[in-house]
Amino acid sequence: EWLTRITEALAKHDANNPETPSAPYAVNLIVHKSNDRLDEDLATIVEFQVPIVITSLGARADVNEAIHSYGGIVLHDVINNKFAKKAVEKGADGLIAVAAGAGGHAGTLSPFALIQEIREWFDGPVLLSGSIAHGRSVLAAQAAGADLAYIGSAFIATEEANADQGYKQMIVDSTASDIVYSNLFT
Repeated sequence: EWLTRITEALAKHDANNPETPSAPYAVNLIVHKSNDRLDEDLATIVEFQVPIVITSLGARADVNEAIHSYGGIVLHDVINNKFAKKAVEKGADGLIAVAAGAGGHAGTLSPFALIQEIREWFDGPVLLSGSIAHGRSVLAAQAAGADLAYIGSAFIATEEANADQGYKQMIVDSTASDIVYSNLFT
């Protein structure tokens, strides 16, 4: 339903505004074997020809090939240089360096160290994620060698997000010292 709404709204915008076409959008796809919806979700992504797909929790050549079959781009979440190399070997077009301070699938490495290690061998698109919530952080990500800054948690607190109001307020009220890493869940 969301992909139908998104593609119809963007097509309408593009038809009415040919001088300012819409930007590409992305969806997240967990490719880990525990995702029992992977095949169905991937088929939907291919059907709608989602322009950018962000994959995480395991790089998979077959998933990348399916997305590339229609010209889609794959950006893969990585928390260290080892996983970055695996992702590129399996066909990812770019990397999202998930550094310390990131929400969700958080890494623990310094963003400076992680970007430096990746840039030693990879000149493709690199996005930096982790504690980025304002312009100063975006500038720092660029200075560190990232092409783009990847902001996630800050948008949970927006009016548009359908998260629980208590969760939104927790995001607003929390500080860096409130981040807890756990192997209990991801």
